[in-house]
Amino acid sequence: MIGSVLVANRGEIACRVFRTCRELGISTVAVYSDADADALHVREADTAVRLPGATPSETYLRGDLVVEAALAAGADAVHPGYGFLSENADFARRVTGAGLVWIGPPPEAIEAMASKTRAKELLGIAPLTDVTERDLPVLVKAAAGGGGRGMRIVRELGRLSEETAAASAEALSAFGDGEVFVEPYVENGRHIEVQLLCDAHGTAWALGTRDCSLQRRHQKVVEEAPAPGLPAALEASLLDTAVRAAKAVGYVGAGTVEFLVADIPQAPGSARAGGTPKVHFLEMNTRLQVEHPVTEEVFGVDLVALQLAVAEGRALPPEPPAPRGHAIEARLYAEDPARGWAPQTGVLHRFELPREGRVRLDTGYVSGDAVGVHYDAMLAKVVVHAPTRAEAVRKLAHALDRARIHGPVTNRDLLVASLRHAEFADPGLLDTGFYDRNGDALTEPRTGAEYAAAAAALAEAAGRGGRFGGGWRNLRSQDETRTYGDHEVRYRPTRDGGYEVTAPEGVRVVSAAADRVRLEVAGVVRDIDVAAYGDGVVHAGPHRLGVRPRFTDPREQTAPGSLLAPMPGTVVRVADGLAVGDRVTAGQPLLWLEAMKMEHRVIAPASGTLTALHAAPGRQVEVGALLAVVSDDATTEAAQEDQTV
Repeated sequence: MIGSVLVANRGEIACRVFRTCRELGISTVAVYSDADADALHVREADTAVRLPGATPSETYLRGDLVVEAALAAGADAVHPGYGFLSENADFARRVTGAGLVWIGPPPEAIEAMASKTRAKELLGIAPLTDVTERDLPVLVKAAAGGGGRGMRIVRELGRLSEETAAASAEALSAFGDGEVFVEPYVENGRHIEVQLLCDAHGTAWALGTRDCSLQRRHQKVVEEAPAPGLPAALEASLLDTAVRAAKAVGYVGAGTVEFLVADIPQAPGSARAGGTPKVHFLEMNTRLQVEHPVTEEVFGVDLVALQLAVAEGRALPPEPPAPRGHAIEARLYAEDPARGWAPQTGVLHRFELPREGRVRLDTGYVSGDAVGVHYDAMLAKVVVHAPTRAEAVRKLAHALDRARIHGPVTNRDLLVASLRHAEFADPGLLDTGFYDRNGDALTEPRTGAEYAAAAAALAEAAGRGGRFGGGWRNLRSQDETRTYGDHEVRYRPTRDGGYEVTAPEGVRVVSAAADRVRLEVAGVVRDIDVAAYGDGVVHAGPHRLGVRPRFTDPREQTAPGSLLAPMPGTVVRVADGLAVGDRVTAGQPLLWLEAMKMEHRVIAPASGTLTALHAAPGRQVEVGALLAVVSDDATTEAAQEDQTV
């Protein structure tokens, strides 16, 4: 029997495994980097061991240090979570070689499936080798790892070499393996996967399907189970293929087989016509998936508990439980969808979701925790279960809409808008192109910000005593003015101790306190909670409002052609041979930044001359830091004339 488990991971998945271990009476051990010294997973573990350093390569990717930590803490088993070392066969062997129980598949199965190229070969699928115009578009993809890292869509043959090099460099940085391959890119297909659980006695469960088609930057955003709208024959074929793949490599433990499916026949009434389904095998993930909670909710199982049971050598029942209802999960990220999904950092001052309706929250954060630059930007997974898909979608959108998330910008509003979008309601319209088609509309500011700004101004006034200079005046004074984001608010106190709002129009103040304001707009009364934390941002209801003019946009203070860091992160690469004085063309990639498991390419804004370069590989930068300057021809010539004169 396993008595103590070290989780070779951090954040949400470490907390998730610890929760099951506590329920089973198993002690827990955390490992942590210096950046994670006060992280939630460290606080929740019975024992914690420090891995000196901050970057993944110094800490969580050091299998030798993780095994040493397990032995030092007296653990007798290691759970890899997902990411980092979870699909590393050498790490699995290192764990078992140290006399510890490995809570995962055999190393041989990991090796057979961890490389996407070898997995395809096992199933008789050959990658593209000699790509021609007829093959376009294609997808360059990392052979190891996942999560959208080391992946590039290529639509022009002339860019294949450049994008292959970029994908290889990113894959090497993320997974320690720069191998990439090329496969056909399926436009607007559906990402369908099958959850597997196998024991060492020959039993293999296929726990239904999941749909993970809503993705940004090839990373999943919304997942649900079962995958809606699949014809019975197609679903049975996917389940059978997944089981055959597992048995072919002697798989033991939890795993997932992923497919991309196009031209799915549609039920009558769908807005999209179907056809003959085309199924493309993507990969087998030899670990627990991020989206495993939706399967747990539908089948009424605890996959982590079953992983532990399988690792202890116990046999699964011959058949899995029967599925029931529908579950859906949204990944809540600290990122700004309106700015290219740029990751965000800062203190998470308040992090609360309504728990009515059995909303499940899997997270590595609580109120007061800080979101740093070193790791993934995911704050939490919000999961609901209901008898039908429509009910589950409604419950999840409602829960997210009522959440109070004060701190960094998040994708919460995008998630709510996505779940309530007409395309999402029709399974026949689900595909991986959802955000390409609807991204602009879904990232528009939500309505009601002008009233939230009014509430913010009145809460501020109430908090400082609510008077101009300490008392009401007989002579009508000039309006007090406050600006939040793009919304100017004007108001004045009234004889009865209240307030009159003159802008925006049509607002009647019912009551105002420092933390809550009640407004009446067009006969409708709104209660708006208001909170500020001294960081130049006010949270009024679901709105996050910047206070003006306290902070200004750094781009307004820099010279034309200045390239500023769009996010805090690390410079991972500078274009080969790039140097001050070089001619560059508009759109040319100059350097690459990495932050929170995302890579951002910084390009030349216009054709001209590189007159400054402040970036070097390994340099850490804050948001707004000056990276380089590209001067257009007119600016360069003017500067040269000034020097001549």
